[in-house]
Amino acid sequence: MAKVLLVDDELTMIQTVSDLLRAEGHEVLPYTNAPEALEALELNSPELVITDLYLDKTRAHGLEILQKARSMIPPPIVIVITGFGSIETAVEAMKRGAYDYLEKPFKLEELRLCVQRALTYGDTVSENFYLRKQLRKKYQFNQIIGTSAKMQVVFKMIERVADTDSTVLILGESGTGKELVARALHFNSRRQFAPFVPINCSALPEHLLESELFGHRRGAFTGAIADKKGLFQEADGGTIFLDEIASMTSMLQSRLLRVLQEREVRRVGDNMPVYVNVRVVAATNEPLEQRVKEGAFREDLYYRINVIPIVLPPLRERRDDVPLLVAHFLRDKVHPRTQQPFKLTRRAMDVLCAYDWPGNVRELENAIQRACVLSDNEIIQVADLPPALHPLADKLGGAEDETRETAQLPTPAAEATITPQPAAAAAPAPAAAVTSQAGMRPLKDFLREQEMAYINQVLANVGGDKEKAAQLLGVSLATLYRKLAEAEG
Repeated sequence: MAKVLLVDDELTMIQTVSDLLRAEGHEVLPYTNAPEALEALELNSPELVITDLYLDKTRAHGLEILQKARSMIPPPIVIVITGFGSIETAVEAMKRGAYDYLEKPFKLEELRLCVQRALTYGDTVSENFYLRKQLRKKYQFNQIIGTSAKMQVVFKMIERVADTDSTVLILGESGTGKELVARALHFNSRRQFAPFVPINCSALPEHLLESELFGHRRGAFTGAIADKKGLFQEADGGTIFLDEIASMTSMLQSRLLRVLQEREVRRVGDNMPVYVNVRVVAATNEPLEQRVKEGAFREDLYYRINVIPIVLPPLRERRDDVPLLVAHFLRDKVHPRTQQPFKLTRRAMDVLCAYDWPGNVRELENAIQRACVLSDNEIIQVADLPPALHPLADKLGGAEDETRETAQLPTPAAEATITPQPAAAAAPAPAAAVTSQAGMRPLKDFLREQEMAYINQVLANVGGDKEKAAQLLGVSLATLYRKLAEAEG
């Protein structure tokens, strides 16, 4: 049964409705004034609110209670009660999110049925809230993998603009994760409980794309056998993601410009505009400025969508994120025959770090998936990687008994970190005095500690610039990444 907040300034009404609700098994919290009701609303988080609109004759306190209820997460269902002559205010309450209204005097059976319907609807809303909460968790910022300096710039920008209504343009090569960023923007904003509607503008022909975006009236064209809402209307209150926006024709660009300017859409074959409250996030892998110069993209639309640009770096410009991404793609995967978690040889990891990845993160994910399928056991070797990577392995060498050394994959904690971690300015540790046999350590472990202390000192001296540190240390960048990953493990 439900917890119900009941607000009315008539004691007789409070008593009658309370008796009915308690007989149905509900917990009732009765109040006769707005201030106490508002405080109780915040403290008790009821599933249902039943409130009179006018708690005195001069002021619609019920609208204040409704507004407060709608701002809660999750929001309770609200039924408003109105007296004679205040139907207009009740209609206003419905526009603001009230589930239903009852006009005094009403029958108790009418109220009982209204409460049943409201609570059934509330169960659906709660389930929807839970599912969206799970989506929000899935698309938290730390689900976008990367600790490199360039990715930190991206994270900071996302955090700053996620909860605004500004139009965002995501720029990046194919496979860099543009839709993932768009979803992170939506599910970390106040619009997170409204729809997120993605559409690939290059995947549909022009006449279908126009109908998909803006909808159509019955009979507008051959095959339009019924009225259809467009995706802008479906996304009302939420976010629409226009991927590959550069592929839009000039006519569709003109219509999109009007939507952004007027915040209204007009269905194909319809003369009546419909207001929509939608945040637009666009993305492209093409240089839009060049497209504008060539006359292929409207300049005025470019400035409308380029309010807040977010540039995603290609994977070749953030190679130090490759081990993190590999660890992410291998998480919870086991070899079907040995039932052991997958590992990579050091040589395979060096090759992955050295490759340019023209297909970016998507290509890397596919490469890891391929390796998991083709590997004879849980140890992934260079031979299991795509053929395009094999020439790099020949340059790196180290093919003899490749499985002897496996790479240390970063831990999940390291993978989720999105705050830059400055290198510690640690000086080489002095040799430990060996005073007993119990204090002795293998020479290999001691030398590794000395090596990492020196690497950290060099990194600190160059401000964390790994490329510069690798040059000073006289090792390849891939080798430096491997040694840092081993130290983190």
